[in-house]
Amino acid sequence: MRPAAVSSRLYVERDSLVHRLPAQCKLLAVFGFVLAVVSTPREQFWAFGVYAGLLAAVALAATVPAPTIARRALVETPFIAFAALLPFMVPGEQVRLLGVGLSQPGLLGAWNILAKATLGVVAAVLLAATTRPEALVAGLARLRLPSLVVQILSLMVRYLDVVVAEQARMRIARESRGFVARDVRQLGVLTRSAAALFVRSYERGERVHLAMLSRGYAGAMPAPHSPRPEAPQWLISMTVPAAAGAVAVLAWAVS
Repeated sequence: MRPAAVSSRLYVERDSLVHRLPAQCKLLAVFGFVLAVVSTPREQFWAFGVYAGLLAAVALAATVPAPTIARRALVETPFIAFAALLPFMVPGEQVRLLGVGLSQPGLLGAWNILAKATLGVVAAVLLAATTRPEALVAGLARLRLPSLVVQILSLMVRYLDVVVAEQARMRIARESRGFVARDVRQLGVLTRSAAALFVRSYERGERVHLAMLSRGYAGAMPAPHSPRPEAPQWLISMTVPAAAGAVAVLAWAVS
C-alpha cells in the first residue's frame, strides 16, 4: 500500500532565511525561547512586550502573514476561557472594573496564563509554518530523541492524511444517506462513526506493521536525512532565544 503524501497544511511555502534554517536549530531555538518566557516574572509586563516584538521580527523575516498566525493561534481558546474565569474565582484583594469586582491575584494569574500561552503558541505556529513535518521529524532524530519516539512521530506524520481521508469518506457516506448533524440527538451516530474510524485505523496500522515486517523491519528504521547545521546557521537560530534569555535575566534583576 502506498501511503498518502505527507500533510503540510501548516507549512507556508516561502523562500526565506528562516525557512532555510535546519529543523534542529529551530527546534532548539523555540525551546530556548519558551523556556525564557515561562521563567519571566508575570509582573514584568514590559518583558512580554519585548518577546512579542521578537516573534514579530521572526514572522516578518519568514514572511508569514499575520492573519495566518492569528487564525492558527485560536487553538489556545480553551486557555483563554480558563484565564477569563480566574478573576472571579481566585480569592484576594478586589479591584473595580466597569462596576464589577475582580480579584487582583486572579487578574495577575489570568495575565500570566494568557501572555505565556499566547507567546508559546505563536512560537509553535511559526515553527510549523517554516518547517515541513518530515524535516521536524528528521531534526528530532538529529537531536537524539529516542528512536522509538522518532518512529512513532514519523509514522504519524506519514499516515495522518490516510486517516483524515478515511474520515472524509465516512462523512460522505453518512451525508449520502441523508444524515445531517443538527443537534445532540445525532451524537450517537457521530460517536459510533468515531469508534468505527478508530477500529479501521487500528486494523490499518496492523496491516502496515505486517508489511514492514515482511520487508525486514526489526525494530529500527533508517534515520531520516537532515543536513548538519553550519556555524552561521546556529548563530542565526540562537539570536532570538539568546535575546529572550537576556530579557528574562533582566526581568528577574529588576523585579
